[in-house]
Amino acid sequence: MRIAVAYTVLALCGASVSTAQTLGRVDFPNSGNPAAQPAFLKGVLLLHSFEYEDAAVAFREAQAADPGFAMAYWGEALTHTHPLWNQQNQKEALAVLARLAPDAASRRARAGTERERLYLDAIESLYGDGAKAKRDTLFSAALERITRAHPDDQEARAFHALWLMGLSQGNRNVPAYMRAGAIADEIYRRNPEHPGALHYIIHAFDDPVHAPLGLRAAREYSVIAAGADHAQHMTTHIFLALGMWDETVAQNAVAAGPDSAGWRPGHYTAWLGYGLLQQGKYRDARRHLERVRGNLPTPARLGPQAYMLGMRAHYLAGTEAWDDGVADWALDTTISPVGPKAMDAYAVGVAHLRRGRQADANASLARLERYAARAEGDNAYGASPALAAILLLHFKAELALAARTPEEALRLLSQAAGWADTLPAEFGPPDIVKPAHERRGEILLELGRAAEAQREFTHALALAPGRSRSLWGLGQAALKAGDSAAAERAFAQLRENWKQGDSALPAIPEVHGAR
Repeated sequence: MRIAVAYTVLALCGASVSTAQTLGRVDFPNSGNPAAQPAFLKGVLLLHSFEYEDAAVAFREAQAADPGFAMAYWGEALTHTHPLWNQQNQKEALAVLARLAPDAASRRARAGTERERLYLDAIESLYGDGAKAKRDTLFSAALERITRAHPDDQEARAFHALWLMGLSQGNRNVPAYMRAGAIADEIYRRNPEHPGALHYIIHAFDDPVHAPLGLRAAREYSVIAAGADHAQHMTTHIFLALGMWDETVAQNAVAAGPDSAGWRPGHYTAWLGYGLLQQGKYRDARRHLERVRGNLPTPARLGPQAYMLGMRAHYLAGTEAWDDGVADWALDTTISPVGPKAMDAYAVGVAHLRRGRQADANASLARLERYAARAEGDNAYGASPALAAILLLHFKAELALAARTPEEALRLLSQAAGWADTLPAEFGPPDIVKPAHERRGEILLELGRAAEAQREFTHALALAPGRSRSLWGLGQAALKAGDSAAAERAFAQLRENWKQGDSALPAIPEVHGAR
């Protein structure tokens, strides 16, 4: 990441850092010596923006400046847990704490104040005995105890808000998220430049229902923490949930870095590619896909390989360019989690079906059946454990259509939709790359059942606002059902989405009261 830092106001036992043009501002009194303050506070700011590797470097700099500064080791240990990503490296975290002192009692004795001893007690519970879920719960409770003992400690409050969202182990628990959002909003009111407050407000509200509550934070976070790439991306959790595609593309381009020639498949480039598809910029999306594929690391790494599979799946489903050679690219599927593999198998399988390659389609079916059989517990890269099984139903629906049994396809998709609708709300590009309600709407429209199709597309847009293929379907269905007002609303939003789209996009009808 790129950081330009300008620190101000450093005082022993009353440390504050202000980097309003780069990382934000926090107040975190501590017992470290003055020389350690800039690096320590930089590390805290980076922690709040999930720039974990850079935060660890900053905390090690603070340790070098003050080797006995217990909170610097606390901070570095905390970089090894990523609550919202359901990731933790307990071994590495314990190794950090061991550099401070060999056991918990000795480490606690190194804390400079009673408040810091509470922080040390908390980190020991996070990396102690027991399952991760239990330790997360103990850590969250310990942070809450700090807030009760020290009501003005905004850092304990901020980390407590984050951990409340992480307690569901990578899934969205709406009541916990709402509580976390309220805590973060209170911090924001006291310190509008707190990067954690803004960041956690966005995470708490980044589903389509609550996204309007996070729009202010999204607008401000990218400015307050302009030096953190993740802050540039994070704003788009709200923009995407609201169907704001221009902002989604622009912010992820900033997050991915100025050298677009070197972009790799990853979180930021995946969201960027999905935004291009919604803008109707299919040629740009194709070039983007080729670019990131050309930068896949050698030897293969899990993260880029997984994102590459998901990006191809979204490109194929989003463009419906089934004859595109993208479907024939030889991509490594050996090291990716089940979720991205299933996404890829579904989209490539549909391409095979559309091209009349039944043997290859059967191979994709076999892949999906294997993935569905072993998907339980696989929650890496945001993929629900149910994802492979749901995508298997989707693909069986496509097979039913190919066999000219549309009612069976509708039944299978209804089963998939019912299952998917019970899952926690997604954020970001949908793992179910062709949403079931959207696909049901398309089939119903082809069968001449326009009113039913309109209901399906309306449901799809409630789950994924502003999605262009759902808008296109809704407009067509509403027009055929005689609902010209709904048709015009859908087409008006689609015109906004596609205002700079490819010239080959279909013409959007002018409705204006047509019956």
